[in-house]
Amino acid sequence: MAVQRWADTLRKAKKTALISDGKRKVHYLFEDGNEMAEEYDLKTDELLLRNWRCKTTFGGQGQWKLEVGDISPNPVTTDLIKENGSNPLFMRKDTKTSYQWRIRNISYPTEVYSVSVEPMERCCVIRTSNKKYYKKFSIPDLDRCQLPLESTALSFTHANNTLIVSVSEHFSPRVSLNLFHSSTFCTVRYVLTDFSAPLRGTFPFA
Repeated sequence: MAVQRWADTLRKAKKTALISDGKRKVHYLFEDGNEMAEEYDLKTDELLLRNWRCKTTFGGQGQWKLEVGDISPNPVTTDLIKENGSNPLFMRKDTKTSYQWRIRNISYPTEVYSVSVEPMERCCVIRTSNKKYYKKFSIPDLDRCQLPLESTALSFTHANNTLIVSVSEHFSPRVSLNLFHSSTFCTVRYVLTDFSAPLRGTFPFA
């Protein structure tokens, strides 16, 4: 079963963990050389950040890529060019009961938006009836465990120029999000509680 394989992959990974700045920070080095780095809120246990770094075709280290977490705008500024800070900003910020995406700086009325599931492509699609915004995105967590993505679990709201798209824990009648949405955190708990020595080591993200 894919869920069990992913759990086994997490358990076999070499882990470095520490607690800093009110966060649990865990770095995973997998047997295939890929890396995953996560941060959890120390009080709420909510996932704040997840980054991946995969090996390149020639075996070198690739760039870190954000999977979960807030994106701090990094405007490109020169004498001639300045990035438009009002462009829609797409980011993922999960809760304990749902996967959640936020699109900021998008001010159309609620009735303009349409959010749907493409089962064959295993992705969600955001459209606007005025054809001003289109976004297709997948849920890597479900893909890693080969869990189904169902339209009945999809919902969205709009307020304060932000569209919030959620996939709830009811995405499958056979599984619970509490088990698999935070499947990595289950291993984090194991790491943090089963170390025989105090947590120490370096983490790749300050």
